Amino acid sequence: MNLSNFFARRFDNRFWRSGAGGPVAALWSRLLGGLQRALPQACMLCAAPSGNALLCARCNDALPRIGIACPSCGLPSTRLAVCGACLARPPPFVAAIAAWTYEFPIDQLLQAFKYGTALALAEPLAGELAAAVRRRTDTRADAIVALPLSPSRQRQRGFNQAHEIARRVAVSLRLPLLRGLARVRDSPPQATLAWSDRSRNVRGAFVGDASLRGRTVAIVDDVMTTGATLAAAAEAARRAGALGVEAWVVARTLPPVDSSS
Repeated sequence: MNLSNFFARRFDNRFWRSGAGGPVAALWSRLLGGLQRALPQACMLCAAPSGNALLCARCNDALPRIGIACPSCGLPSTRLAVCGACLARPPPFVAAIAAWTYEFPIDQLLQAFKYGTALALAEPLAGELAAAVRRRTDTRADAIVALPLSPSRQRQRGFNQAHEIARRVAVSLRLPLLRGLARVRDSPPQATLAWSDRSRNVRGAFVGDASLRGRTVAIVDDVMTTGATLAAAAEAARRAGALGVEAWVVARTLPPVDSSS
């Protein structure tokens, strides 16, 4: 996880992406490297020296990365094949990709990013997601769209964490970032509800626009728990004419263990 937000290019504009910066961009890169070497930092998790990275090598290696997973829902699996649950009830997205499982310490990092305004985490979180996408050979997405917040929720938080991740992933993978989804109905946060109530809570919450028509789009979010929110967004994208929808998330929540068995 590299240090990014303070010194990074803050906007993913054409000037930087096209290399048109020329000598200015080269000078900035040298200045950035010098500043990072001169201002080493401590690991966000254990406080050990971490150079220009947010996490030290030991903590980074211990993160709960997802290895083999169901290609449809992104949950860990013993084999790279569609799981029984997805065969019985296919989700409205054709693929799901997650970098990590949502457990310690990823949950702490994502909560710091989402609620503690630790915006420096956006770049490394996006970098891990982009790396997970590159490892998949079945992705067909030709554009990216961030899962939108309602206007009131975005005003309250001050930013959309999904957009901050999505725009960096778009630059890394050289895919267009669209604003093709909007949230048209506010509802209680999913985290406050029982898993069984979440689908009803987001039903009809999203609409897509014509920019999605004819595309296979990847909807980016920070965490997928039941998948209800991303499913509702995927259905809206398909109603708007998307040919296919994929779900790309930083972390995937594992289902609760059935203690009765």
